[in-house]
Amino acid sequence: MRNKKNIILLVLASLLTVTSLFGAWIAWANTALARTDYTVTSERLPAAFEGFRIAQVADLHCAEYDEGNQKLLSMLKTAKPDIIVFTGDTFDERHANKAPTLDFLRACTEIAPCYFITGNHECAMNRQNYFALEKQISEIGVLVLHAKAVEIARGDASITLLGVDDENYEGVLHSPEQLRELAGTDGFAILLSHRPEYFWRYAESGIDLTLSGHAHGGQFRLPLIGGLYAPGQGVFPEYDSGVYTYGHTHMIVSRGIGQSSFPLRFNNRPELVIVTLDSTEK
Repeated sequence: MRNKKNIILLVLASLLTVTSLFGAWIAWANTALARTDYTVTSERLPAAFEGFRIAQVADLHCAEYDEGNQKLLSMLKTAKPDIIVFTGDTFDERHANKAPTLDFLRACTEIAPCYFITGNHECAMNRQNYFALEKQISEIGVLVLHAKAVEIARGDASITLLGVDDENYEGVLHSPEQLRELAGTDGFAILLSHRPEYFWRYAESGIDLTLSGHAHGGQFRLPLIGGLYAPGQGVFPEYDSGVYTYGHTHMIVSRGIGQSSFPLRFNNRPELVIVTLDSTEK
C-alpha cells in the first residue's frame, strides 16, 4: 500500500513540475522579445540603397515590457536602422494612458526617422480623440502617412515609401490602381499597410515590398502548421508571419510586439523585425 501511495505522489509531483515548467515557458515566451532579420533582394533596388535597413514595429498595442520600453529601444539602437516604421495598432483603443507610448515614439525619433500608419485599433478610437493623438504624434517628429508617399534619397538615388490607412479609416479601400497612382513612380517602392490579407492587391500594384502586421503570428503557432487564427483571415491564416513573394513583390508580416483582445500567445514570441535591402546592381 505504501508503494502505491508513493507512486501516486511521484506522479502528482511530476505533473506539478511539468505544469509549472510549461507555465513558466509560456510566461517567458509571451514577454521575451525576439529580433527577426530578413534580407530582401531586388534588381529594382538602386545600388545606393545596398544595406539600407528598416526596423518595423508592429502591433505594439501600448505594451510596456519594462520602464520606458528600454529593452526594445536598446534592440532598435543595436540594429542601427536607417528608418523605423510603425505599421498599425501602435496604440490600443482600450488603453486610456497613451503617454508611455508617446514617450517611446519620441525616443525612437532620436534613433532614426520614423513613419506611422493607422491600424484597426487607431481607427476604432473616437475620431476626435484620435486626431488629438495624431497631432501629438506629429509634434514628436513622427511622420504620419495617410495615403501619402514620400521620397527617401541616398546620394543621387531615391526610393518611395508610401503608407495607407487601415480599411476602417473612413471606409478606405486601396485598389491596385490606387496604390500605383499613390506610388507615382516605376522605381522601387515600399508600402506600409496594416493588413496582410490583401497581399494580392499589393502584388498587382507592382509594389516591391510591403510591411504588414495585424495577424499577431496567428496567436497560437503549431510546428509545421503555423498560426491558428488571425483577424481578417480566420482559422489557419495564409499570411501570419514571415516573407511572402509573388513576382517581384515581397510582403513581410510581423508577429507583432503587444497583445490585443486575447492576451496570450503560444510558441509565438513577440518580435521586432529588421529588414535589410539588397541590390543586385552592386
